[in-house]
Amino acid sequence: MRPITETISLEEARDLLFEAAVPIERTERIPLGDSLGRVVARAVTSKVDVPPFDRAAMDGYAVIAEDTFGAGPFDPRTLHCVERVYTGQVPKRSLARGECIEIATGAPLPAGADAVVMVEETEKESDDRIRVLTPVYPRQHVGRRAADIAAGQAVLAAGDRLIPSRIGALAATGITEVDVYDRPHIAILSTGNEIVEPGSALGPGQIYDINRFTLSSIISAHGGVPVVYPTAPDTLEDLTAAVRTAASEDMLVFSGGSSVGERDLIMDVLHTSGEVVFHGIAVKPGKPTVFGRIGGRPVLGMPGYPTSCLSNAYMLLVPMLRRMARLPEHRAHTVSLPLARRIVSTTGRHQFYTVRIVDGSAVPAFKASGDITSMSQADGYIEIPAQTDIVEAGEMVEVKLF
Repeated sequence: MRPITETISLEEARDLLFEAAVPIERTERIPLGDSLGRVVARAVTSKVDVPPFDRAAMDGYAVIAEDTFGAGPFDPRTLHCVERVYTGQVPKRSLARGECIEIATGAPLPAGADAVVMVEETEKESDDRIRVLTPVYPRQHVGRRAADIAAGQAVLAAGDRLIPSRIGALAATGITEVDVYDRPHIAILSTGNEIVEPGSALGPGQIYDINRFTLSSIISAHGGVPVVYPTAPDTLEDLTAAVRTAASEDMLVFSGGSSVGERDLIMDVLHTSGEVVFHGIAVKPGKPTVFGRIGGRPVLGMPGYPTSCLSNAYMLLVPMLRRMARLPEHRAHTVSLPLARRIVSTTGRHQFYTVRIVDGSAVPAFKASGDITSMSQADGYIEIPAQTDIVEAGEMVEVKLF
């Protein structure tokens, strides 16, 4: 056995990992419809005015404002309606004094008109004679050309994250493609002779590969592209070949093989192929976590137990991923709730403890590091600092929701 003799604090580990997470410089041009969640790589400037013409902001009548001055319910101004213009149509004539044009919201304002009277403020005297019951001032109920975006105006800056409203702004300028930063490609490597692909028959002592799927989900959800490599058998030769191949991606994340067992050879591979920055974090679950570099690229080794692997993915991998992908810091939604029953923690180790929310209380849900249901049947988790050994029932805790 080769025990972990020293550990570093969770804060130290986070700092080292964050420093190693270099933002991706590669860029690519993608269709606008596929850009949700991506990060703009080059500033976008509009080549057109938005809207491209003066337009009616209300259903009603395009008028010359001066023709309505002094109008009231008992002293209306009567105008001659000379045309009707609907959205997508262009007025056929200019407006003269004493005239109006019926117009739909969004339709181009006729030449000569400078305001719109809402239909609710009018009465029909006949098909072509309209009584105006209230005055309007110039530009009233008119959406002015370039009021939203002017040609030459910056629409988005490099580093902006593409959310639905920003995608809409680009679409408004007629853009169909956008330059974005590439997403970090993260190699996922499961290790161990006991790991079997789901769908295969289990042999004696074998288990299905859980971590490959949980890690892939985490990576996809936080801006990365999971690149899954075949499970590596527990031989030094096979592990060395697998790790060196997988380390060609932007980052390698493996699970298993970094504990204290005699056959946990991954440490030997890291020492011979690159460097080990740390091995062991004062956290529970997840102590046997290793971080190193191969060819200058980060390598993060997760514990093999599913709950340990996934909890460390939330605490350690997500901040790295988001920095590499140029995404803003992830802020989990939290709720403050009373703890349903007492928790005894391990002094000296920062603990990640899953909970369910039942009747307004946080009910402990953690079972064991090897039990995926510790996570799948939980609504979120609390963090218990290393110096805290007991959290009493009824104490208010901050639950970070999954």
